[in-house]
This record gives sequence, structure tokens and C-alpha cells, in this order.
Amino acid sequence: MLTSGSSTRGSPPTDPGLWQRLRRACIGAPRDLGDAGALHKLSLIAVLAWVGLGADALSSSAYGPEEAFKAIGLHTHLALPLALATAATVFMIAAAYSKVIEVFPNGGGYGVATRLLGSRVGVVSGSALLVDYVLTITASIAAMGDALFSLLPPSWQGFKLPAEAATIVGLTVLNLRGVRESIVVLAPVFLLFLVTHVLLIVGGCVLQFGHIGEAFASLHAAAVADQSNPALGFIGLLAILLNAYALGGGTYTGIEAVSNALPLMREPRVQTAKRTMIYLSVSLAITAGGLIVCYLLWDVHPEVGKTMNAVLAARFGEHLPAGGIFVFCTLVAEGLLLVVAAQAGFVGGPRVMANMAVDGWMPRHFATLSDRLTTENGVLVMGALALAGLLWTHGQVDAIVVMYAINVFVTFALTMAGMCRYWLRQDAVPRWQRRRRLLLFGGGLCMCGTILVITLVEKFTAGAWVTVLVTGALVCVCFAVRNHYRYVLHRLHSLYRDQELPPSKAVAPSGRVDATQPVAVVLVSSYGGPGIHTTMRVPKMFPDYFRGMVFCSIGVLDSGDFKGHDALAALKERTTENLARYVELANTLGLPATSRMAISTDAVEGAVSLCKEVQAEFPRAVIFAGKVLFERERWFHRLLHHDTAVSIQEKLQWDGLAVVIVPARCWW
Repeated sequence: MLTSGSSTRGSPPTDPGLWQRLRRACIGAPRDLGDAGALHKLSLIAVLAWVGLGADALSSSAYGPEEAFKAIGLHTHLALPLALATAATVFMIAAAYSKVIEVFPNGGGYGVATRLLGSRVGVVSGSALLVDYVLTITASIAAMGDALFSLLPPSWQGFKLPAEAATIVGLTVLNLRGVRESIVVLAPVFLLFLVTHVLLIVGGCVLQFGHIGEAFASLHAAAVADQSNPALGFIGLLAILLNAYALGGGTYTGIEAVSNALPLMREPRVQTAKRTMIYLSVSLAITAGGLIVCYLLWDVHPEVGKTMNAVLAARFGEHLPAGGIFVFCTLVAEGLLLVVAAQAGFVGGPRVMANMAVDGWMPRHFATLSDRLTTENGVLVMGALALAGLLWTHGQVDAIVVMYAINVFVTFALTMAGMCRYWLRQDAVPRWQRRRRLLLFGGGLCMCGTILVITLVEKFTAGAWVTVLVTGALVCVCFAVRNHYRYVLHRLHSLYRDQELPPSKAVAPSGRVDATQPVAVVLVSSYGGPGIHTTMRVPKMFPDYFRGMVFCSIGVLDSGDFKGHDALAALKERTTENLARYVELANTLGLPATSRMAISTDAVEGAVSLCKEVQAEFPRAVIFAGKVLFERERWFHRLLHHDTAVSIQEKLQWDGLAVVIVPARCWW
């Protein structure tokens, strides 16, 4: 158990049990919350962030450039403007998100849309991003299976889906250990991909250097012929180019991951994130644009059972001394990089889910941290949903890629629109700077909107309708969760308004709490309805019995708090202030009072440990905890609310401590 607080007394260590020993063996020992450098050790430097987050973008080179090149058909002279447009788009989106990072250093994406366009638009952005991250995992692992199993005999194909499912399970366990650990393990795969693809692109261009003049002459002749064709002309060529450009939109997925995972960056976070964005954009632009150019120079066309990258690598390998080994390493690196790309879903998805949970759009369980300081519930859900998606689609990559490309461009477009609105309102900023920012984000909005609309229209029957349906359903669920929490909060706030508070002129008693007398230990969280209700009920339930009160509170460190070096200090200060208000309330009731606190990632375990310490200090203590009761409890109440009081009562009663639950009725 990870706690640190005002008390130092603790219960003797116990045998963790078989389950806990297995858990520790798989995901590691608990982290020390008292370590002031915990966040620094868990955070990512720019290079590691590039590995963990940039792999999602770079892995799109396995299918994005190919889809774009195939869309131009026989008009291969459009490959050069297509490659330039692809590289320019990468740099534009990366530049826009770098400016987002400057303005919103606590994270972009969902947060930007919420702050700038309102919470209702923000939940659409967050829902689209969550579906996108789930599909990122599913598509990456499915594409990995296709790439690696293409090197094996056909008789092995029956093992492909089980192997893909096992990979998702393995990545889930790896991420339960922590983001940094998982990225360090996968870094060699990322480096192998970079080496092989730099050699492929640079070497491919160098070997064809002597034929560039002849190739350009042929392309120029083809371009002139197409423009002079009455049935095609310049407008027709432009339409073909625009269609190919949009259908290659999968190339740009993953660029936003740096902004969404900003809280994971090493301080100074903004500079680290911007440096990561530079690494990502340069590597992606060179890889995607370079592959399209190489398709053109080597006259690569789709072949049955092979990707265009595989055809290109095979042709290039014929000119190398150890060409077969190079081809094998290149394809294996590409397949394994897709595994690393799935990591972006496990990094970004739980963060978005946790942020939405903090805002009340998701069940609050998703905001809690494990004792490894990871958003464990989010990681488990992302892994389970990705596994379900893999089994439901039987690993068919084409439809999955369309669905997650649409969702990411929904997020892109909303972010660009929000930033346009932001800069339109910055009257204090010099006009020239506002114009530059509006040009950047306005251009990005037009570009992302164009790609989104064309992809929806062209691919609606090929899977686009599914992502629209799923994302829309998730948005509806989020609104239902938010409305439930708001109603319950309103009912709980009414609890203390119904209480007859003592007059404010009541004199607080002097003296400390006598440890030899009966004492009421009240478990509280924030200062509000349930805690005040419980405090007021204790003297009424046991009149003239207790001679003092001890208020205990667990500062629960969730993803909303664990974002900076001062997170623990701020949480302790906030918890201490709440306890001071409860002590003052007890004094107005005529009872001396004191307080105890601890910091933990788990409210139940933290409370149990703290109550045992308080019981040792006050032997005649009776513990009180408040519990919200619904008039008619339904299945979703268990999903949306922690049954903290009952769990604490069961654990403490097993150890022989007296625990009383004070009900707070919530009419439903």
C-alpha cells in the first residue's frame, strides 16, 4: 500500500497472497508516493516520447502512402505533387499542434475543444479520439499479423488471429507496468525500422539517380497528354489528385498523440513536446513522401499477396549484396513497428478517458491510478475493446483503417476550429501575429475538413458508417453519465441544507481530544453534503456519548492531480484545508476535534491503513463512514459509483474494528 501522511504508525506487514505475488511479478512493485521525483522518473524525454508516440504516425507508412498512390491509378505523374502535398500536410498539422501545445500546456485534443468550443463539442472530440485509439490498437496489431505471417507458410495462417490476440494481451500487461517501461522495451524495434527505411528510401533514390532525367521527361509527356484530353483536362487531374490525397489520410494519424499525452512529458513539458513534434514530423514527412517517390521511380504497382512496400523492398534488395536479409529485416521491422504503434493507443486512450472521467463524462473509476501510478482501469478497457474489435472484424485491416482515420480527422477539425476561435478573440496580440496564427489554423481546418468529407463520402459503405454509429453512441452514453452525476451531486448538496446547523456564535471548546474517552472517527473526503451529513448525524445517533471527533481523509491521487512536480503538495494542501473545515464544524457542535490524513492511489486501502493507525492512537474509537443510498438501486449505479464505505467496513470489521455506515438517501 502506498501512503504518506501525518501519521507514521502502521500495521505489521502481511503476506500479500498468491494473487498479489503474481500481480507484482507481472507489473512490478508499487511506486513510492513519498518520492518527490516520482513524476520525473515516470516522465518521457523527447526521444522516448518520439518512440512511444511517433511510432503510431510512422507505422501509417505501411498503408497510407500505398492507398494514396493506388488512387492516382495510371496518372503516375501526379505522384510528385502527391508526395509534396503529403509532406506539406504533415508539417502543417505538426506546426499547428506545436502552437496548440504552447497555448494549452496541460494537453490538447479533447481539452482544447472543451475549453474553446464548449463541453458538448468537447465530448464529441473526446469520444472520437477514444474510438480512434481503440482502433489504432486493433488496426496496428491486425496489420502486424498480416505483415509477419506473410513470411510464413500458408499452413500457419490459422495461428494468425490467436497470435494477434495474444499480442494485445501482452501489450496490456506491459502497459500496466507503466508507460515508460513499455516504451523502453519497444525502442529497439523503432530504431530498426528507422535504419531499414532510411536505407530503403535514400538508397532507392540514389540507385535511380541516373534515370531521373528520363523519368521526368516521361512524366512531363504524360501530364501534357492528360491535360489535353477533353474528357479529363486540368480540372479532372486536380480532382484525381485531391481524391488520392484524401484517401491517403491514414498517413497523418498519430500526429495529435504528442499533444494528447503532454502530461507524460519530462519537464519542461512544452519544450519537450515541441522537440518531440519536430522529430515526429520530419521522420514522417520523409518516410511517407519518400515512399511515394520511390514507388514512382521503381515503377511499383500492387501485387497479389504483397504490399507495395514489400514489392519496393524486394526490387531494391536485388541490388544489394545481402538483399534477402535486408528485405526480411525491413518487413519484420515494419511489422513489429505496428506493435509499437499500438502502444500509442495504450498511452493516449487512457489519458483521454481519465480526463473525461475527471470532468464527469466517464465513470470516475477511469481517473484513478494504480499503485504503479498508471491509469490501470483505462488500460484494461482499451485492451479489452481492442481485443473485441479484432475478433469482431477477424483482423480485416482495410475497414478498420477507414474508421479510425475518420475519427482522428474529426478531432483534427475540431481542434483547428477551436484555435481559430481562440485567436479571433486575442485582441491584445499584435495583428500580424494573429493573422499568421489564423492562416495556420484556418488552412488546417480547410485541409482537415476536406479530407474528412471526401473520406466519409468515398468510404461510407466500406466501414465509415460504422464509426459514425459507434462514435455517436459513445457520445450519447457520455451525456447520460454526465446527467447522472449532476443529478446525484445536486441531491447530495441538498443534504446539509436540510440540517439544522448550530448558530455561528457557538464557542469552540478548548483542549485536545482525550484518547482515553469514546471518540468518533469520521471518514470524509471533500467538504460537502455527504461529509457534513455524516458529521451532523453522529451526535444525534449517539447523544452525549462521544467526547471528541477525529476526521480522517484520504487524498486520492488520480490522473487529474498527477501532472506536475507540485501535484502531491497541492493535493495535501487541499485535503488539509477540507479537514480544517470539518474540525471547525465539530467545534461548533461542542466537541473537540482533530484530523489525520494520508495520500494514496486507492481510497479503500488508504482508509483502512489510516483507520488502523487512528484506532491504535484512540482505543475507544468508533469509525463512521457515509454511503449514498439510492431509492431503487440499478445496475449502472454500481458501475458509476465506488462502493467505498462498504468495502472499508468489511476490511476493518474483519480486523475487529467497529464501523458504522451512515446512509445518505438519494431519491431516484
